[in-house]
Amino acid sequence: MTDNETTVQTCVDAWTQSIEAISELVAALPGDAWNRPTECPGWSVRDVVSHIIALESELLGDPRPIHSLPSDLRHVTGDFARYMELPVDKRRCHTPPELTSELEYTIIRRSRALRDSRHQAEDPVRWPAGPLSRDIPYLTLLRLRAFDVWVHEQDLRRALGLPGNLDSPAARLTRDHLVSALPRTVAKTAGAPIGTTLALDVTGALEFSRTVRVGADGRATVDESVTLGPTVSLGMDWETFVRLSCGRGKRGPVTVDGDHELADRILDHFAVTP
Repeated sequence: MTDNETTVQTCVDAWTQSIEAISELVAALPGDAWNRPTECPGWSVRDVVSHIIALESELLGDPRPIHSLPSDLRHVTGDFARYMELPVDKRRCHTPPELTSELEYTIIRRSRALRDSRHQAEDPVRWPAGPLSRDIPYLTLLRLRAFDVWVHEQDLRRALGLPGNLDSPAARLTRDHLVSALPRTVAKTAGAPIGTTLALDVTGALEFSRTVRVGADGRATVDESVTLGPTVSLGMDWETFVRLSCGRGKRGPVTVDGDHELADRILDHFAVTP
């Protein structure tokens, strides 16, 4: 799916499928499963669900909770992290039935708001992200929400040992979102020199290949064409690509051919999420 094919309804449908899958996933969880750690630093299953509720509630216009964070949360290292942590910590005393009920009610309200919205794709809307908040196109906001919800769905599934939805509509939006960040990762963050070509081959539930090229102006582009003799070739499965791109855990199984030093720099800066 290309950006030109991504519509408001595409994003809404992808978000709906993923967030409803989360609701079904946690509805029957035993109490102890809610405390299982996820790959999000400092967050349990309970915390990830609370985070999803909090962001969707904020988009509905609900006021943020009044709450003081404890001073001993080592995973909270900046203003953005504090902004995201506050509504999560506020809900740490909530019971699983309270959280599942709030999630279900939030999904109902948010689905109604999306259905009734009169926003067009390019209309500016507020993206609630604390110090990173800004106005962005409505379509971009919906794409980011589908991406965020699906990534957290996978966080939950890995923590619970319940894989699924790896090739869902939201997974495809996530692929396109993460691939769009590759030029910046290669050319700017990793400092790949002019003339560099990176061949990326991803296998598994969602297979794809992309080539990143650094042009004469130092800027990079990405496309689906195959290049002969790339500077660097990276091979990995879909789950590894997602985990690396989203800063989940340590570097997974990756095959590298070509310039290993440059490959290490690229992989060290692969995460695109804050």
